[in-house]
Amino acid sequence: MKDEGGRMKKHLSKRSYGAKADVKSALGFILHPSSFILYSSSLILSLILLAFIADFSSSAQSKRRIDAHSSTSREAFSAADQALVERAVGLTCSERVRDPFSSMPIDEMQARPSLSINNPEAIAGARRADRLMPVARKYVALAILKLARDYELYESALNRSRVNAAIARVQAVRRIKPDVDARDNASVWLREPHTIEFGTIFLAGLRSDEGMVSVLAHELTHIADGQTDSLRPLFRAVARRAAARTGLSITGQRAEELVCDLVGVMAADEFIKENVSWEPISRRLARAVEHNCVNDDTSDEDHLSPRSTIRALFALDLTFAGEILAGNKVGRFNAPAAHELFFNQPSN
Repeated sequence: MKDEGGRMKKHLSKRSYGAKADVKSALGFILHPSSFILYSSSLILSLILLAFIADFSSSAQSKRRIDAHSSTSREAFSAADQALVERAVGLTCSERVRDPFSSMPIDEMQARPSLSINNPEAIAGARRADRLMPVARKYVALAILKLARDYELYESALNRSRVNAAIARVQAVRRIKPDVDARDNASVWLREPHTIEFGTIFLAGLRSDEGMVSVLAHELTHIADGQTDSLRPLFRAVARRAAARTGLSITGQRAEELVCDLVGVMAADEFIKENVSWEPISRRLARAVEHNCVNDDTSDEDHLSPRSTIRALFALDLTFAGEILAGNKVGRFNAPAAHELFFNQPSN
């Protein structure tokens, strides 16, 4: 879900899951030589004014640093919170090994040979994506609205219009396009925001409804942001909280990718609530993120490492981590013990 062609979406972006982006930015200015020619009296006055401004700026920066430190303290996690997150990450990845419908880790997907569009696994994945697209659109709209309200970004008329426009773009997406060359990627062209392209390897690697909803929601969130960066304030707000709680560096494109993943987990969670199953919640929710259970856990300029992504997501909402650790529950209810199933059979 990275940009091929840069972060500047206004000029064109293709968001893809797995491909690296070459993000370049330049900022410069040139002082004309005549700017340095000063009369002596003007020079003295300028130096006095410069000293005053520097002193005032230093005081203001000190005040801002204190405020920022206070904000970070409020977001800090306790040792117990951190331990809970780490246990949940470990259980997520161990559950992936036991689950017959688990998602394939993205580093394993990258190592697979290409799959044709007619490959049975790819066909099954494409059908799953088509079937789940309508519910994914619904859950993404709900998640974006909830996050905007939780982060107090739905109060002004301007922010409301941005969020509403983002949700409208999500509702316009209709098509899944399998692509052999995309391999282990999923991507969207923002100039044609009605289609999600899926590599056939990725379609085959997402073997559950929960995993597919999560990835669909990720791509739909990129489309929601659009070429006008409608959700940039939300990306920054969520990233600040995640960085404060984890100590990770989450700025720029990393912020957007993290929020796309967060919306993916929220969408999967809503899907689980509305589709009760006898499978444990921990197993079903793990499917939303277990494609990040890689052995090659590397990061890049635009993404946290896959396992750090899971940590950040659980740190943002400990409820997810708690549900992962509640392995004895199914649907939203406790699973009956084996002896209860035996003794409560209906009599003939």
